[in-house]
Amino acid sequence: MQGFKLTFFTQQDRTVHGQSLALWLIQQAKEIGIRGATLSAATEGFGHDKKLHSAHFFELAEQPLQVTMAVTEEEAGQVFALLKQENINIFYTQAAIEFGMSGER
Repeated sequence: MQGFKLTFFTQQDRTVHGQSLALWLIQQAKEIGIRGATLSAATEGFGHDKKLHSAHFFELAEQPLQVTMAVTEEEAGQVFALLKQENINIFYTQAAIEFGMSGER
């Protein structure tokens, strides 16, 4: 199947509707019907502001997070329409990919 690898970059303290933005993205992907999404936590990273964000022993608020999903073109459109509707500004990458299950060939 042809589609896209979408990766969204955020941090632990960003929220939408009182929920972590990263977890909200995972939930929305599930509701859209996307086959899966992965939330990964990083130790350190920096964003457009060039400020170093990192997870600290007692404070995880600035911990960098990324949400990755393999989607069809239609699903990508649904994700971006939802982000626009909710007025969410988030950095992302989108790369064309082929995806599927190894047993389906």
